[in-house]
Amino acid sequence: MASILSACTAAAFRLASKSCTGRRRTIQQAVTKHPYFLQTCVAPLHHRLALSTHASIDNDDDEQIYDDGLDQLTDLSLATQNRIRSMKARHDEVLRLLHEGGDPTSLGKEMSTLREMSAYCEKVAEINAERLSLQELLEETEASGDEDSKDMIDEIKDELEQLKVQLQPLSQRMHKSLIPALNPDDVEDLTSSDVVIDIRAGTGGDEACLFAAEIMAGYEAIAKSGGDGGKSWDIEILSCSTTDLGGVKEASLAVSSRGGGGGGGYGYESFDVASDDAPEDEDMAQKLLQQLGPYGFFQYESGVHRVQRVPVNDNKLQTSAVAVGVLPAIPEGALGNALPPTELKIDVMRASGAGGQHVNTTESAVRITHIPTGIMAYMQEERSQHKNKSKAMRLVAARVHSLRKQQALQERSNARSSLMGGGDRSERVRTYNFPQDRITDHRCKVSVQGVQSWLSDGSMVGKFAPHLYKMERDDRTAALEEELDDSGKNGKKRRKK
Repeated sequence: MASILSACTAAAFRLASKSCTGRRRTIQQAVTKHPYFLQTCVAPLHHRLALSTHASIDNDDDEQIYDDGLDQLTDLSLATQNRIRSMKARHDEVLRLLHEGGDPTSLGKEMSTLREMSAYCEKVAEINAERLSLQELLEETEASGDEDSKDMIDEIKDELEQLKVQLQPLSQRMHKSLIPALNPDDVEDLTSSDVVIDIRAGTGGDEACLFAAEIMAGYEAIAKSGGDGGKSWDIEILSCSTTDLGGVKEASLAVSSRGGGGGGGYGYESFDVASDDAPEDEDMAQKLLQQLGPYGFFQYESGVHRVQRVPVNDNKLQTSAVAVGVLPAIPEGALGNALPPTELKIDVMRASGAGGQHVNTTESAVRITHIPTGIMAYMQEERSQHKNKSKAMRLVAARVHSLRKQQALQERSNARSSLMGGGDRSERVRTYNFPQDRITDHRCKVSVQGVQSWLSDGSMVGKFAPHLYKMERDDRTAALEEELDDSGKNGKKRRKK
């Protein structure tokens, strides 16, 4: 009988590389030929596979003990596992409510956000049920001491290892589903919004203005290539104040995509940054960049860019700075709702500077002030007052929207210190060291060699963006872990009371 058991079990687990369905079919064939196998091996396995995700209560310490397999995902913290369990439980509850005739609109929307995680949980539970049954069978076989069972033991161990391998990618996918690469609160702006980029020369005089012109040229060059996404974006210079040496004192650029956004959709589904070294993977980084719209691509350029080099007319190393502000653009059709006329003060005046007789005789220049915030934009680039007003309106709307977004972010995070900083103009984000031929991003601590090559075509934007997105995701992960830990501690306190 032992030899029959050995033969049947070996046959049942020979197809270790096949699907669970294939393994069940092999076991059923073995049961048909050898009924004894049903009692000794298949019954425990069938029992495990029939189990759904459940929890039991330990009376001694009042803690829940789960049999869903999530405890095998060792790279997920206990707090994260519990959050996933709550999502699975909510999915099952929503499904029940829908079957009972609940509101399909609200419940259906919630179901769509939980469906993916529920599917992963069911897959993990299925693998875990097989693992438990195989482990039980392995212990019984090893305890039998039968010399003929050595081959069967080896096959069971191989099967257990393959089940463990199957869990690892599931763990990464669950983590990505719980904390996607792009912040769900900002994903629409990141993938669909156009962008307004403000560039302003800071300390350093003419050298700062020359560097501002180089940064502006780099941004224009990378925008024409669609931010590494393979699609050319439209560029419009809203305003630009230059120097006699060809530098830029202050400029505003509008970058817009022809299709409205990057690669379409919500962008983060095809990009997995679950592993620590994911940003180093050029293929994964490219996938992220292809999904971003103009605002998402340029958003981490906000801040102070510092340059260290020897000016042409000097022999000493000089440090200069350029401030960059990146603002999500407001679609022209939404300007009326974003900026009600009652909140605006619009002044028209004659333009100043070079431009011939037309500049001094017509009131073509426009200044728009947003009264509640004091944000102002002045435009005189065009000969037409109407065109200047349109540009000024877009610039004011972008700045007001950016301010409101920052305020909402502060409220959401309760003034939590972010790894990314606030994107403020006063925050030093990057240093361009020409003597050492190195660019260093101070947020992600990444450096690259070849200043001129990265700067001239703007490719430094796409080089650093994946690292910064991963840092932002790590920050959200830490915040979630902290939130879950706090909620767990509060729950234990309530139980003790």
